[in-house]
Amino acid sequence: MADLMVTVKQVKDTPTSAGTARQHQVVIDRPQEKGGFDEGAMGGELLLLALGGCFMSNLIAAAKARDVRIDDLSVDVHGTLAAAPPRFESIALEVHGRSADEATFAKLIQIAERGCIVHNTLAGGVRVEVTRV
Repeated sequence: MADLMVTVKQVKDTPTSAGTARQHQVVIDRPQEKGGFDEGAMGGELLLLALGGCFMSNLIAAAKARDVRIDDLSVDVHGTLAAAPPRFESIALEVHGRSADEATFAKLIQIAERGCIVHNTLAGGVRVEVTRV
């Protein structure tokens, strides 16, 4: 797989940003009580969504490849915040769903966890470098 890249630009003269990934766009903002316009999710919320979405897509693909049906599938992602510096000190995924084969469902969860780029990055840590260009 090639490297991935997204672009985030400020929307006019506001605290709101627009993120672009390929042809897809997402609005990033803060709640009004934090000085934003509440036009979109905050970055931390998007991180949790990215984790949940990555995990879910891997889980669905693993189930489909094995012809396993899972009903009412959803994932709740809960991030516990630390004080300073602001960050998540822990993140928990709660997988909901029903399957006729619960043992296989449990195995699919493990497969999805191992296949999720976001999970693997967060679990192993990553060096983040910020430069001005």
